[in-house]
Amino acid sequence: MAGSSVSGGGRPPLFATEKPKRVLAYRLYAGTIFAGILLIWFYRATHIPERGDSSLGWRAGLGLLVAELLFGLYWVLTLSVRWNPVRRTTFKDRLSERYDDDQLPGVDIFVCTADPALEPPMLVISTVLSVMAYDYPPEKLNIYLSDDAGSAVTFYALHEASEFAKHWIPFCKNYKVEPMSPAAYFAEGATPHDACSPQELLRMKELYKDLTDRVNSVVHSGKIPEVPECNHRGFSVWNETITSGDHPSIVQILIDRNKRKAVDVDGNALPKLVYMAREKRPQEQHHFKAGSLNALIRVSSVISSSPVILNVDCDMYSNNSESIRDALCFFLDEEQGQDIGFVQYPQNFDNVVHNDIYGNPINVVNELDNTCLDGWGGMCYYGTGCFHRRETLSGQIYSKDYKEDWARGVGIAENADELEETSKSLVTCTYEHNTPWGIEKGVRYGCPLEDVITGLQIQCRGWRSVYYNPARKGFLGMAPTSLGQILVQHKRWSEGFLQISLSNYSPFLLGHGKIKLGLQMGYSVCGFWALNSFPTFYYVIIPSLCFLSGVSVFPEITSPWCIPFIYVVAASYSWSLMESLQCGDTAVEWWNAQRMWLMRRTTSYLLAAIDTIGGMLGVSESGFELTVKVDESQALERYKKGKMEFGPISGMFVIITTIALFNLVCLVLGLGRVVLREGAAGLGPLFLQAVLCVAIVVINAPVYEALFIRRDSGSLPYFVTLVSLCFVSSLCLQAI
Repeated sequence: MAGSSVSGGGRPPLFATEKPKRVLAYRLYAGTIFAGILLIWFYRATHIPERGDSSLGWRAGLGLLVAELLFGLYWVLTLSVRWNPVRRTTFKDRLSERYDDDQLPGVDIFVCTADPALEPPMLVISTVLSVMAYDYPPEKLNIYLSDDAGSAVTFYALHEASEFAKHWIPFCKNYKVEPMSPAAYFAEGATPHDACSPQELLRMKELYKDLTDRVNSVVHSGKIPEVPECNHRGFSVWNETITSGDHPSIVQILIDRNKRKAVDVDGNALPKLVYMAREKRPQEQHHFKAGSLNALIRVSSVISSSPVILNVDCDMYSNNSESIRDALCFFLDEEQGQDIGFVQYPQNFDNVVHNDIYGNPINVVNELDNTCLDGWGGMCYYGTGCFHRRETLSGQIYSKDYKEDWARGVGIAENADELEETSKSLVTCTYEHNTPWGIEKGVRYGCPLEDVITGLQIQCRGWRSVYYNPARKGFLGMAPTSLGQILVQHKRWSEGFLQISLSNYSPFLLGHGKIKLGLQMGYSVCGFWALNSFPTFYYVIIPSLCFLSGVSVFPEITSPWCIPFIYVVAASYSWSLMESLQCGDTAVEWWNAQRMWLMRRTTSYLLAAIDTIGGMLGVSESGFELTVKVDESQALERYKKGKMEFGPISGMFVIITTIALFNLVCLVLGLGRVVLREGAAGLGPLFLQAVLCVAIVVINAPVYEALFIRRDSGSLPYFVTLVSLCFVSSLCLQAI
């Protein structure tokens, strides 16, 4: 175990690092897979059909050689996320022994929201309340909400939450409540703790219900009530001219520990709470979430200037009251933590059902992929659930003589009115003009995945990042629960990754000589998601088309060359299933994940690749799409029953339906042709193609259900079916 020994000066470490024992088994398995891949490449290179034998066979063989070459090279990249895993353990008891509460650093927490229609205010303030209730000295906590819509409704919700916090925070701390989000806590069917009476729990539940009713009433009416409680001076900022895309800078300190002292019902201090809406004008670029985070960095630098920053998405609430102390075990370790720039927690979801039809559980990613990136010294920045040193977000380059000032910001006690006015000037829409913000300072602009490229830049400046996955999940959020949401989300991600990989910020270019090769490869696993869609799309169309035509493109079942094909596929999927089961998934969830892997590659990733390449050629330009986080009740019920949600017409659904129908037609007509003309013996040369065709048909069972059986609003529209049939007919004509 690395890091478990006593550190310099006789002080035991605050965290330990160990390597799992199963690494050797994986490396042996990977060696056999690589041997199989080499044999497949050799077979393809030496068995391309003669051009005169069959035009389709020659073209298909040449295309499969390229596809399998690309598959193999991509597989080599994936070795990086299995080769060098590490596990982290923190020692919070040692942290408490070494640092009193008044010696702990301040922490600024950023929560971002962009649209009250897509991100309901009650969702937002539940996240805010969850991070206000950390088991951490409240005078060291500063919570900032960035509202890019500049919505009076969101401000009203936060104002009401600031009053509710006076009851909720002591309730959480007195009874050790987890999760600290009231929405999640009461949704779980909260029961009284030993020290909490049923009356106390009921009182808190009623307070939260009153809060919910008031906020939702304002959300539905769009009007702030004219009652004394809403005479807070902050409401005077809003008027009829303010819109989500055109409003001035707004900074309001709702809970202030100085002039506007605030305590909870037990008389204890409350965390500082700040509302911010940066100025937005139609003619000015606002850079979406990246611009919002950079504005928060500047505002917090004058209001609190804590050395540690945590940022969370508005739908990613805190589920572990000790997350801050866990993160500090990494930063404050005298021997091992000096160069740690950020600590990334995994993404987990609380709305995913058992045997999720969309394969949303990402246990394998959290338990295996991310631990290997950590092993290379550079877990990527997810954009949420991440603790940063403030200096890393300010463009600081790490050097061995760097010393962190952990006491910074603690003594700030300026007048709140003055702080608000100063802060407003830092978030005007022209403030960043001709400055390094968004380039060398703060969160990077110019890419849909601003978080990933920002983390990569930090690592290239010499900082190390670590990944921490505690037994009790640090943060829980909302996973998309419809197919359309998932595909749009993955299109944006894969497009952003590909843009990075094909730019000067490619991990292989930017990271050359600065980060380890394994980490460069790890970034590129996601970076080339989109390009890997081309061989995948080829593989689900051409072998089936050849099967329909009676053209063999794989070795005959009796040939020894069949062995590497069968072994690579069988061993890869068997190992994948074993990993999934070991990480806590069910076999059904693993199977559903394979289906989603296919659907994403043939839709989201394919369109992302086309869009990105087209953009580079000046044909098209990528746009940012906000993933909808509000679920329609009937769609949610279908999701809970394991039914895929298709619904509105989409080009992605046309692709999915075309692939499903085409392979079904090829299977039925291809088998019929073989049996009628040659009998069962004629299947020998086409056996592997038949198996591939069957696999594609079986994995698309939910598509056939949505086509032929279901009649609800989540089934496939008739127009999608009609267009897909036209494409299928055109493809089948190629086999004639």
